[in-house]
Amino acid sequence: MALYSEKVMDHFRHPRNVGVIENADGVGEVGNTVCGDIMKIYLKIDGDVITDVKFETFGCASAIASSSMATELIKGKKLSEAMALTNKAVAEALDGLPAHKMHCSVLAEEAIQNALNDYYAKQKSKS
Repeated sequence: MALYSEKVMDHFRHPRNVGVIENADGVGEVGNTVCGDIMKIYLKIDGDVITDVKFETFGCASAIASSSMATELIKGKKLSEAMALTNKAVAEALDGLPAHKMHCSVLAEEAIQNALNDYYAKQKSKS
């Protein structure tokens, strides 16, 4: 069996939602000092819905694929649905990750949560 699933390789070779959102409503960045992966997620939010999401990732194939898949899973979703996204759901959507690469899906989950927390903090400071 190959190390990576076809979905992982597709999202690595053809990542979705790559880039930066200027004046993003929420931004979350995480990194893993052990492997060196860094993920940054940008959110555009209208009401209670994520209308756009972009990412920048410096890392391995699993990190890039996890970022790409995670953005696909939350785009167009309500904030509560995005906050509930788990690393397990990201890995399952990619048809699995090798055990030693599961931390990449954890980074994707944490980056989204950080971006949402940033959005909530900005909203609170406005009121």
